[in-house]
Amino acid sequence: MLNPVKKMRTAKVARATKETSIDLELVLDGTGAAEISTGIGFFDHMLESFAKHGAFDLKIAARGDLHVDMHHTVEDVGICLGEAFSKALGDHKGIRRFGHAYIPMDETLSRAAVDFANRPYLIWRVNLVRPKLGEMDTELFKEFFQAFAMHSGACVHIENLYGENTHHIVESCYKALARATRTAVELDARTAGVAPSTKGVL
Repeated sequence: MLNPVKKMRTAKVARATKETSIDLELVLDGTGAAEISTGIGFFDHMLESFAKHGAFDLKIAARGDLHVDMHHTVEDVGICLGEAFSKALGDHKGIRRFGHAYIPMDETLSRAAVDFANRPYLIWRVNLVRPKLGEMDTELFKEFFQAFAMHSGACVHIENLYGENTHHIVESCYKALARATRTAVELDARTAGVAPSTKGVL
């Protein structure tokens, strides 16, 4: 595994269908090391950025039916990444649970807020006027974040407050999610071993 450290919260996820084959490894308490290969250049860049700014060690090897289109690969990577977070968090005891971040990139400002409460939801308020970034359909970014939210059990709100450059808008969304998630999954020394909920469980 990338950058092994004692008592790290880790997860491995494998998914094989007629459309995709994915192997993923995640270390929550990492340094941002990433080994990403999905066959989609811009998507790889976004996942590397997510790992770097979340300080997660992340390894993804994905093969998909790219001769059809990129939808299955992008969605299934989101599913696997969400499942990895769910597994690595376990019973969620001791985590901060909530996180938010504002990320500026030149003329662009985006915001993400998350709640890892096992009540998945996605709010996506991002208007992308260009249909593609490189070879990637921009409508697929919402599919990725939707899959991540549903399978991680997180309530995820992502908004682009303003911006013009589509690359900047999308990248700022990934970085905002990374920073918000980093805060939410960190262990809180003040509530160690306790679920952050009045219910007593999450």
